[in-house]
Amino acid sequence: MFAAYFLEAGFILTVAPWSGVWEHNRFTDSRPRLEAMLQSPYARGGVTGVGVITALAGLIELGSIFVARARRHESNAAEGGNPESGNADHPSS
Repeated sequence: MFAAYFLEAGFILTVAPWSGVWEHNRFTDSRPRLEAMLQSPYARGGVTGVGVITALAGLIELGSIFVARARRHESNAAEGGNPESGNADHPSS
């Protein structure tokens, strides 16, 4: 669940600063000082950097899920249990 959230949030934070939505929104249109700051390439780059780090965290989380699943599969196979059942003591019939 965390992996999906991190990947989605990371993708949005990476793409949004360079889209038209970032340039034209009511929040910044009503605050000229804030608009000037958020239109800066430094601010856009900062948000993009946070997005890349968030997406990487999602990929790491997803990788750990796959590794845990592979280890569980290997341990069940080594014990002679049914790897599909998830429990080597009580194989399914």
